[in-house]
Amino acid sequence: MSSLSRVPTYGMQQRSNRDDFYIRDKHEREALTAPHRHEYFQIQVNLGGDTVQHIGGAVRPFPRNALSFILPHRLHLIPHPEHGNFMLINFAQGFLLPHLPCDPLDLEDVALDQAPELAPFQFQEHLDFILDDAAFASVQALLERMRELDRTRAFGTSTLLRAGLLELIGLVSRQFAEPLQQLASERATHRGRRDALARVTAHIRAHIADPGLTLKDAAAAAFLSPNYLTHLLRKDTGSTFSELVLDRRMRLARTYLLNSNEAISHIAQRCGFADEAYFSRRFRQTQGLPPGQFRRQQRAHRADQ
Repeated sequence: MSSLSRVPTYGMQQRSNRDDFYIRDKHEREALTAPHRHEYFQIQVNLGGDTVQHIGGAVRPFPRNALSFILPHRLHLIPHPEHGNFMLINFAQGFLLPHLPCDPLDLEDVALDQAPELAPFQFQEHLDFILDDAAFASVQALLERMRELDRTRAFGTSTLLRAGLLELIGLVSRQFAEPLQQLASERATHRGRRDALARVTAHIRAHIADPGLTLKDAAAAAFLSPNYLTHLLRKDTGSTFSELVLDRRMRLARTYLLNSNEAISHIAQRCGFADEAYFSRRFRQTQGLPPGQFRRQQRAHRADQ
């Protein structure tokens, strides 16, 4: 899990021939074979070769006739088999949603009545977009039309490519309208966010005694990028990661001080502080008293009751 803290994030210029829209098959660029994120949207279409996709904290089937819709900054990997084939579309947020001035980290919170084209992207971790042969044939024809347009860029081509992209998203959204609308009514994206924060909390709890506890490792444990975790914590708790960890360490320290006779130095270590003096200084800053005085005062108060 610690290796996920070093997962790369790619920009369009690193994985695409153009900055707005790019479509290719497996022969035009070597596929990524390790978990990664990117700053742009992506759609992958499985043309042959059953596999799975790892997206966020989920692992879902990805057989032939399946499409994958990946939001910016979402951790993912689709390990395509050697004999398989796929089509991939990368595109910038402004290409799909020129009317939506939204931070890409907030895209999962955009209401579908404001941007219905986001539906398959928002709920990819909860739903498999596997088409029947007739619908998939329509998708393949659409992909070939977009590839030809992309090869012969001219005035008006970008508009036609955007229309093709919207047609592709609309085709899938129409076929999966009922489960998409159900997921939207259940606020599934918020449930996924709660699950991610629960993984962060569990990671902090398990590593609270480690002075080397970092935002990167906690983000990796929750299948998030460090930037997205920072954004999520500010939005949902109003705190930074460091503030959250310090609060939990101080609460744990209070518990040890009130319910044990352990030395202050030992409590400092159990709460993730390698240096007793630093622990005492932080405890006094947050609790108003040094730890020894806090312990004596609280015990005297208990004795008087």
